Amino acid sequence: MAATRRELNLLRLLSRCEALAAERRDPQEWRLEKYVAALEDMLRELKKQASKPAPELLNEYSRKVDFLKGLLEAEKLSSSTEKALANQFLAPGRTPTTTKERTPATKTVHLQTKARCTGKMRSELLGTDPLAIDDAEELNIRKRKGLAPDERQSAVELDAVLQHHQDMQEKLAEEMLSLARSLKNNTLAAQNVIKQDNQTLSHSLRMADQNFEKLKDESDRLEQHAKKSVNWLLWIMLIVVCFIFISMILFIRIFPKLK
Repeated sequence: MAATRRELNLLRLLSRCEALAAERRDPQEWRLEKYVAALEDMLRELKKQASKPAPELLNEYSRKVDFLKGLLEAEKLSSSTEKALANQFLAPGRTPTTTKERTPATKTVHLQTKARCTGKMRSELLGTDPLAIDDAEELNIRKRKGLAPDERQSAVELDAVLQHHQDMQEKLAEEMLSLARSLKNNTLAAQNVIKQDNQTLSHSLRMADQNFEKLKDESDRLEQHAKKSVNWLLWIMLIVVCFIFISMILFIRIFPKLK
C-alpha cells in the first residue's frame, strides 16, 4: 500500500529530527523538542486515520519517536552518570527511515550519545577536556574503518567500556526483575495469610455471637427460674407464719394462764 501524505510528512519530520539529534546541539536549542512534540501529534493522527500503515510500521514509528523523546529527557539530566544510565535503556529504531540510510539513524545517534556520555564520565575521572574526548569518540563511531592504530585501540577500549556498562545494566535489570518477582511472591503469600486470618477472625466472631445468644437465653431462663423460686419460698414462709400463729392461739386457749 502506498504511503499517504500524512505518513510522508511524518517520515520527513522524523528524518529531520534524527539529523538534528545526530548533530552537536547547543543546550538552548529548542527545535528538536518542538519537532518531537509535533511528531507525537502526527503519529497519533496517523493511528486514527482509516488508511493507516501496517501495525509493524506503526510500532517502528512509535519506537523511533519514543527514542527521540527519551533522548531529550536524558539530556536534561544533570549528572553524566545519570545520562549514561538513561541512555542504556533507550531502544533505537530497527529499520532505516529513508532509503539512503544503510543503518538506522537512531542506532547511530544512540552510539554517539553513549560515546559522549562515556567520554564525559572519563573526563570527570581523569580531569581531561571532555570536548576533545567527545570529538574523538564521535569520529571513531562515524569513521571506524579509517582509524589510525592508536585511535583504533581507543575505539576498542571504548567498545569494551560500553559493553561493560551494557552488561552491568543487563545484570541490574535481571536483579531488579528477580527482586520484583520475589516481592510479588511475598505479597501473594502475605495476602493469603491475611485472607486466612480474616476467615479465622470471621469464624471467631460468629462463634462469639452464637455463644452470646446462648448465654443470653440461659440468663433469661435462670432469671425466670429465680423468680419462680422466690415466689414459692414466699408462699411457704407465709403458710409457716400462719400455722405458727394459729398454733400459738390454740395453745393459749387450751392452756390458760395459771393463777
